[in-house]
Amino acid sequence: MPAPLTLPRIAWGDPSSAHRVLLVHGLGSSAALMWRLGDALAASGRYAVAVDLRGHGEAPRALDYSVGAYAADLAVTRPDGGGPWDAVVGHSLGGASSTVAAASSPEWTRRLVLLDPAIVVDGRDATIVRKSQERAFADPRIEVVQQEHPHWHPQDWELKVDAVRRASAWAIEQTSAQNRPWDVRADAARLTVPTHVIGADPTVYSLFTGEGAAEVLAANPRISMSVVAGAGHSLHRDKPEESIRQLLEALA
Repeated sequence: MPAPLTLPRIAWGDPSSAHRVLLVHGLGSSAALMWRLGDALAASGRYAVAVDLRGHGEAPRALDYSVGAYAADLAVTRPDGGGPWDAVVGHSLGGASSTVAAASSPEWTRRLVLLDPAIVVDGRDATIVRKSQERAFADPRIEVVQQEHPHWHPQDWELKVDAVRRASAWAIEQTSAQNRPWDVRADAARLTVPTHVIGADPTVYSLFTGEGAAEVLAANPRISMSVVAGAGHSLHRDKPEESIRQLLEALA
């Protein structure tokens, strides 16, 4: 793996809790945007830690924005005091990089929960992701986020704008450019920890769906899946209550 960076952290809950969960955001996002999950995990008695990925938020900048580089940073991100995470929850790019980290370092976490993970991003999906990020950086105003996602919580509007303003536009661009092909199916097949995918609704928009999802599930019996009906790719912001219900069920 590439040389790792040290990622900044924020946290929810009691640091003395025996149940420690790492939250990993998606492309163009931030640790703070995982607030709804962190708050729910803390309320359930867990200690939740979220990180800013390289090139995002307060994290260090670098030249390498391959999924492998993101994964290298995560693999050295451990709970205070050492040992494995009880679970790692990763969204989109965070899901892909968490998959690579867990496949490469099986002792890193006891369980994975992947929120509409970017296991394969090519063709139409690659274009959609690239154009979505270009739109976000071209006009990072809260009014634009409100119009595009009127059902999000007001704090999600605020934090999405903050995430875009603090991220490196070059890093976001390079994440698409440096991952061609973007394909971590082989890593998913090597996972040895129980892994649950919470997918977005394909009738809205999902990265993990159809034949590609079926192939990943068939290749590794440790991977299971559920879907949040009516939610798009950012399912934890589109349908937070149902996403949290399925997350807690996966961690039970």
